[in-house]
Amino acid sequence: MFSQDVIPSRLWEYLIASFLIILAPGPSVLFTIARAIAWGRAAAIATVFGNASGMFLVSVAVAVGLGPLLQSSHLFYTGVQWAGGSYLIYLGYTAFAASKVDAQGMQKTDGAKPSLLTSVKNGFWVGVLNPKSIVFFAAILPAFVDQEKSNVRSQLLLLGAIFAIMAFISDGSYGILAGTVRLWLASDVGRLIFMRRFGGAVMIGLGVFTIFSAILSN
Repeated sequence: MFSQDVIPSRLWEYLIASFLIILAPGPSVLFTIARAIAWGRAAAIATVFGNASGMFLVSVAVAVGLGPLLQSSHLFYTGVQWAGGSYLIYLGYTAFAASKVDAQGMQKTDGAKPSLLTSVKNGFWVGVLNPKSIVFFAAILPAFVDQEKSNVRSQLLLLGAIFAIMAFISDGSYGILAGTVRLWLASDVGRLIFMRRFGGAVMIGLGVFTIFSAILSN
């Protein structure tokens, strides 16, 4: 599907950054864990599938909309990195501030068990509206493309597809694990608070890294 020249030279750095931000318990992971605790592994996996589909749609929109701009304007390229890095730091801070409320929310079960299709739909909208993935695709993802090449849009599409696949595997693992130990997780809110704060710390770190990369590129 993608030729060799589409593969960015910083692919391994991108894989590491993607792994860190996917592993950090952000909105999609929290939603998946809440579903797993409330309704089990099948509902969690269906949610993750919808979530990954939504995130990939966002990556396609970013590739189509930002690709030409990123390729033609270094100033725009740098500005997007600064904005995204700053917003990631903000998201990390709010994750710390709201960790107790978020953790308590994951312990609640509201209404009857949804169908698998409903779980897919719900996960899709979480993926589309997830600020972490939006910022990642719009600000961090462009930092790993080779701007001097003529195929920036194709590079963005490739990196977006890789991110969606990694997110499905990671979030799916969270869902299976949480569904298996659902009673253990729900019995101690402190464990859920720690997960949320850990995710906040990772987002702050990635935000600082993004801004630092923008400084070095000038």
